[in-house]
Amino acid sequence: MNPVIEQRPGATVRARLTAQGLRATVGPLLNYWPLSRHGLRPAFAIDAAAPLALPAPRWARVEKVAFPGFHAEWVRAPQADPDQVVLYFHGGGFFSCGLRTHRRMVARISAASGASVLSVAYRQLPAAPLATSVADCADAYRWLLDEGYDASRIAIAGDSAGGFLAFAATLNALADGLPSPAALVALAPLTDLDHTTKVGHANAALDAYLPAARVERLATLLTEGAVPLDPMLSPVNASLAGLPPVLIQVGSTEMLLPDAELMAHRLADAGVPCRLQIWERQVHVFQVFADLIPEGLAALHEVGAFVREHTAGAARRDSIAA
Repeated sequence: MNPVIEQRPGATVRARLTAQGLRATVGPLLNYWPLSRHGLRPAFAIDAAAPLALPAPRWARVEKVAFPGFHAEWVRAPQADPDQVVLYFHGGGFFSCGLRTHRRMVARISAASGASVLSVAYRQLPAAPLATSVADCADAYRWLLDEGYDASRIAIAGDSAGGFLAFAATLNALADGLPSPAALVALAPLTDLDHTTKVGHANAALDAYLPAARVERLATLLTEGAVPLDPMLSPVNASLAGLPPVLIQVGSTEMLLPDAELMAHRLADAGVPCRLQIWERQVHVFQVFADLIPEGLAALHEVGAFVREHTAGAARRDSIAA
C-alpha cells in the first residue's frame, strides 16, 4: 500500500514575501534562542502577546475548560455542530505558543469543518517533559469520550510539535483500549526525534525559519537527557496499524518534510490510509498565516473537507437511528 501524495504547485508572491520576512526575523531568533530550562522560560510571552497580531475572529465563540494540571478551550464557529469535534494540539517546539497563538487558525478549522474544536494547552517545557505533554493530550481525548462524545465523530489534529502529539496521544489512547478517533490531521508534523535525517537533508538550508541543527538539543530536553535516545519515543517508529485515516500537509522546503514523508510511508506500510499534501515553497505551518498567504486558507479548507469526509458517515448513521 502506498500513501496518496498530492503535489500542490506554485507559491504566490505573498507566500514568497512572507517566507523572506520570517527568514529575516523569526529565523535568527530561533537559531540563537537558548535551549535550556532557564532560557525557555520567557517563551510564555509569545502566547501572551499573540492576540495583538492574531486576534480571534469576532464570530468565534470561546469557552474555557479546566483539566487537572492544564487547561483547554472550546472554539466554535457559527453553526458548528456541538457533537462533532476536532481535538487540537498547538505547535511551538514543545516550549512556546498556546491557545492564543492558534485561536485564529483553530476558529478557521471550526468554520471549515463545521465542528467544535477543543484546543488544548498541554503542559510543556520547561515545566514538563514530553511524557507529560503526551499524557495531557491523551487525557483530553479520554475526557471527550467520558463526556459522551462519539469517537466516530472526533478528529484529532495538530501542527508541528502538536502533530507529534496528535500521533503520540492517539497511540497512547489506543494502547489503553480506547476507541480510535475518526481521523487524524497533522500540519507539518515532527514525527521523529532523531535529528540525523533532518540535518542531512537539503531542506535544512532552505527552511525559512526552523533551525535543523537545534532538534538534537530539543530532543535531549524533552527526554530529560536520556542518551541514547529511545527510538520508540518517536511516533514514526511505533506500531501504526490501528490508526484512522490521516491527512498530512507540509511545505516542500520545510525542514520537517522528511518527517512527513517517512510517516506517510510508514502509515501506508501499516495499512493506514494516508494523504500527504506537499505544498510548494510554503513555510512551516503556513496555515497560521492564512491572512497573508492564500495557500494557507486553501489548505485549511482541505482540512475541513477531510474532517467532514470522515465524520459525516457517523452523523448520517445517527440520523437514521433516530
